[in-house]
Amino acid sequence: MRSREYDLDFRDRASRIRAWGIGLLSLAALLWTWCFLLLLTPYEVDREPDDRHPEQCESRLFTERGTANEGLYRHDWCENERDWPEALAVLGLSLPVTAAGVALFTSGSVTRRMSAHAEAMRELDKFADAQKA
Repeated sequence: MRSREYDLDFRDRASRIRAWGIGLLSLAALLWTWCFLLLLTPYEVDREPDDRHPEQCESRLFTERGTANEGLYRHDWCENERDWPEALAVLGLSLPVTAAGVALFTSGSVTRRMSAHAEAMRELDKFADAQKA
């Protein structure tokens, strides 16, 4: 029964690899959500500390020549509060995390399926051998 113990250990390792993949994909989803929030939500900017009437700024993505994109030319308060490099850095960071998560999840899933297939084939061989005898 050593091969059965090895197979169970093999499946446990595959499950751990798959779990790491799920964890990395969850982290990537959080990074994507953060990037979308930076780009899609309107925001407020304080002109001074504890400002009672903060400046309302449009989202970075859904604006046509508004405070987010032309603020630099008008010296608006919204000009540098949410920069494009920050959102793009979050997006860039999420790409290798996503790729690693997909690779680990796929590897773990395929390994488990292959192990289950091999076990099924061994059982079929035992059944065929028992019928021959």
